[in-house]
Amino acid sequence: MDRFRSGSMSGDPYATASTPTGHFGFSLKQSVEEHQELARSLVRRKSYGDLSSLGKRSTGTTANPELLKHLFSRSYLGNDPDAVVDSIVKHTEYTLARTPFNLDQSSIYRATAHSLRDRLIEQWNETQQYWTEQDPKRVYYLSLEFLVGRSLLCHLLNLDLQSAFGQAVKKLGFQLEDVCDQEKDAALGNGGLGRLAACFLDSMATLNYPAWGYGIRYQYGMFEQRIAEDGSQIECPDFWLTQGNPWEIERLDVTYPVRFYGEVLTDGSGRKRWTGGEVVQAVAYDMPIPGYDTYNVANLRLWASRPAREFDLVAFNQGNYVEAINSRQRAEQITSVLYPNDNSMQGKELRLKQQYFFVCATLRDILRRFNKVKRNWASFPDKVAIQLNDTHPSIGIPELMRVLVDEEGLTWDLAWSITQKAFSYTNHTVLPEALEKWSTGLLQHVLPRHLEILYLINHLHLERVSRQFPGDLGKLQRMSLVEEGDDKRIRMANLAVVGSHAVNGVAAIHSELIKTTIFADFAQAEPTKFQNKTNGVTPRRWILGANPSLAKLLTKWLETSEWVLNLDLLQGLRAHANNPELQAEWHYVKKSNKERLAKYIHETLDIEISADALFDVQIKRIHEYKRQMLNALSCCRRYLDLKAMTPKQRAAAVPRVSIFGGKAAPGYHRAKEIIKFINQIGKIINNDTETNAYFKVVFIPNYNVSNAEIIIPASDLSQHISTAGTEASGTSNMKFAMNGCLIIGTWDGANIEICEEIGESNMFMFGTKTPEVEGKRELVTSKKLPIPADLAEVMNAIRKGTFGNSSDYNDIINSLENGTDYYILSVDWEPYQKAQRQVDEKFLNRGAWLNSSILSVAGSGKFSTDRTIIQYAEEIWNIKPCARPTLTRKGGEVPNSQDALEV
Repeated sequence: MDRFRSGSMSGDPYATASTPTGHFGFSLKQSVEEHQELARSLVRRKSYGDLSSLGKRSTGTTANPELLKHLFSRSYLGNDPDAVVDSIVKHTEYTLARTPFNLDQSSIYRATAHSLRDRLIEQWNETQQYWTEQDPKRVYYLSLEFLVGRSLLCHLLNLDLQSAFGQAVKKLGFQLEDVCDQEKDAALGNGGLGRLAACFLDSMATLNYPAWGYGIRYQYGMFEQRIAEDGSQIECPDFWLTQGNPWEIERLDVTYPVRFYGEVLTDGSGRKRWTGGEVVQAVAYDMPIPGYDTYNVANLRLWASRPAREFDLVAFNQGNYVEAINSRQRAEQITSVLYPNDNSMQGKELRLKQQYFFVCATLRDILRRFNKVKRNWASFPDKVAIQLNDTHPSIGIPELMRVLVDEEGLTWDLAWSITQKAFSYTNHTVLPEALEKWSTGLLQHVLPRHLEILYLINHLHLERVSRQFPGDLGKLQRMSLVEEGDDKRIRMANLAVVGSHAVNGVAAIHSELIKTTIFADFAQAEPTKFQNKTNGVTPRRWILGANPSLAKLLTKWLETSEWVLNLDLLQGLRAHANNPELQAEWHYVKKSNKERLAKYIHETLDIEISADALFDVQIKRIHEYKRQMLNALSCCRRYLDLKAMTPKQRAAAVPRVSIFGGKAAPGYHRAKEIIKFINQIGKIINNDTETNAYFKVVFIPNYNVSNAEIIIPASDLSQHISTAGTEASGTSNMKFAMNGCLIIGTWDGANIEICEEIGESNMFMFGTKTPEVEGKRELVTSKKLPIPADLAEVMNAIRKGTFGNSSDYNDIINSLENGTDYYILSVDWEPYQKAQRQVDEKFLNRGAWLNSSILSVAGSGKFSTDRTIIQYAEEIWNIKPCARPTLTRKGGEVPNSQDALEV
């Protein structure tokens, strides 16, 4: 019987029929000594540190702190398979209200997830309590995206519970792999920005840094991508929360008001006050993030928007039924969708509200935590580091100034000093069109006080620039936060630079580019402010979780599993790269992963592909600068070449499957045209019985973390072919490299550093380099460079209808002619084709290919987010690890409540 049920029949040895019992089934009249004896009898103890304030209520009355202390110090949940079975069954019955007669994989997944979450919460609560006691400096990572993917398997691996839970679900008649597949990807991000943020959280938790992530709990994500019969992208709501999210903890007690619109008043003392307008509530949802091989659990706090008033009963009773629910709809739409289409003024306003909503609530939460201990405001940067992941959260700079000056009464100079020291900014693009700018008219309408603060920040900033560079009007104009013109706009990237104490790029070449292009004037004014922090990915997710067969192979040949925490140990593979035994095992692992992907593609798209073919993959956000079109045109070239061959020549060709994946932003017409083009040529190529044994083209819809975990381990070749100087870093290239996939790439982003680590002989690098791009572009614009003959032949075939209705692709083809080939596809065409021929030649030599594949993994050590986060922590955030200590026993006995506080 469950000892937590009340009453004499419950089996509780301390409860009687005549004694009132509390919530946990214990008599509230029991002696403290009895509770202590009960606590000492528990097998394992929890430590919540100083609980002297436990039980104090807002009414001024006090509950029994000793009783609560012992109840909260009861044993941890067991982690053996039988205890896990018991936990899953209880959640099945009591959380899901299921019976043994209506169990399915979906319900078992949810019960299993809740069971694991219970264990997560134990560690999470104690981590947060320990940090509260130790009061370390914390870092808060602000990102509009956290592309966390599925959580069940990842958390099991980090907590070392995969075996126990696997045995448990097997006892119940299920397979853990099938149960994990029931989880939907959390729709909290879209591309590399969000996946980087998720990898960072994993590393921050693993390295024991006191860190929180902050973002938005999107109701429908960006969208679920489907492909129409004609190959077009269809955007559908991503109903990822249909059956709830077992990993989140709704915090109805953690809410903050967020104001929009209104007016700015000045009181008698001259202090500004923002009032009126519309107020919504930000409600917190927490997602615990466990580290690997540590007791620490970090946190991701996401905000959902709710109306300040749930329901307007007066309007409803007056017959205004629509008006009665309007406020709720306006509030909830703020966090409905990631990146609302901003082609309309309403879309722009919604995006601005979304960004302010999330940073306003986040800063309120940070300030509340800081103020739990009475201290001087000047110490704020000694306890708080705030990292801006791109410009989306940069409105937080004037928001913090508003709170410190308007609400807390600090002087402007002190508030500005605090703000600059607290904030740091990561830039993710050198494309001027991608740098956010907000219309001053829109800011005046939505955030009137913030516009005033922005003008004052800019005024004082330009005064400093004038003193440093007297008479340089061009520099003043370029460094201003305000872009003058008919539609005056605020440059949010300039704001992020001015308001932060550190600015970093995300790859060596990118960090140099921002100092010589978009932020050249700022770098000249404050050269020490700019740093490089090359991106990384977490090997826990991208090798241990996504490619377990490779992980076992690495552990075998390195004779240690420590590589999971120290990826530099992969260098040990170099000594074995030519070993026939390792190569045979390596090939077997890759072949198995390719068979899994082939099965997935067949089940998803009803397209059969051979695992013996070369799997050539380009999966990433669809954008012109990423040049999926260059790859697609090359597919057309390969098809035309195969058609021109004799059967004997085809039989000697390298069989290849070109695999694409990625979403186009709803308002990005050209990117959507590219998706349609890829699908149309795939339909033609795949149905040609003369050539389809040697070449197929596949577009995998709704690219996300989960299908990436199937695609990446199976890839032979991955394409990272952006125009040089346009890709900040890229992280998918790192994931592919550490899974033994060879890279064909341009001299752009992190490709350059990967090449330095792996060796150019193990990659297929090609194309124009960054310093040459502008010169080549000018030649293209002036039509002084002819289009290569074999590319012109492809374009003519498209116009003739070889690949479908040519009128659908006129804009794409015309963009390569008439001097409008901005991303210089025609310039890089011939070196790209040469690199592709080198790929075919090498793939025919299995030993050489496997050698390069092994060396690719061996050179991937630098690209762990553990390295990246350590650099951020030491060089920008100035924070130190704060590892929660393990509990120890004395003399073989469970420690008492005082002992449990000792380290």
